[in-house]
Amino acid sequence: MNHYALTIIGRDHPGIVSRVTEILYRRGCNIADSSCSILGGQFAMLLIISQPEEESGEDLLHYFAPLEEENLSVFLRTLRPGGEIRLHLQGELCMVSVYGSDKPGIVYRVARELGEREINITDLNTKLIGSEQRPVYVMMLEAMLPAGMSVKDLEQAMAAVAGELQVDISVRAINPVEL
Repeated sequence: MNHYALTIIGRDHPGIVSRVTEILYRRGCNIADSSCSILGGQFAMLLIISQPEEESGEDLLHYFAPLEEENLSVFLRTLRPGGEIRLHLQGELCMVSVYGSDKPGIVYRVARELGEREINITDLNTKLIGSEQRPVYVMMLEAMLPAGMSVKDLEQAMAAVAGELQVDISVRAINPVEL
């Protein structure tokens, strides 16, 4: 079984997900993991897919050519065996929320603080909300704390960053539900 990372990006319009998933369905592909979002008017899809047939990535990419004609950019990367399985992350999962005036460096400064503490960012989203006259920058990220670190420890570390950036930062634990 071949595994691929498929990325599609282009100006947002209705029907992109339908078109992409129809191609995948007709080629016998399974979507193992995915993330889709509108980023600044561009629709972006990132999917990890598997295909049971021994079709090359180049052959599979051929079926997405009609999307390229619609000004959607399609990238397909063959994954090395073993890289397609779900990681088993250990540690406490938490959510970090940042709100404040839009300015360069917010993502970098928060990410640097987390990276220096060996905190793994597992998901990150940013948006500009509010009005044109009073825009508010929002960043939400999910992170895995390393062994021995608590949400309280991270809250204290983020308080200094919040003061430096003049933004509000909150940290809370996420308790995943077992199915």
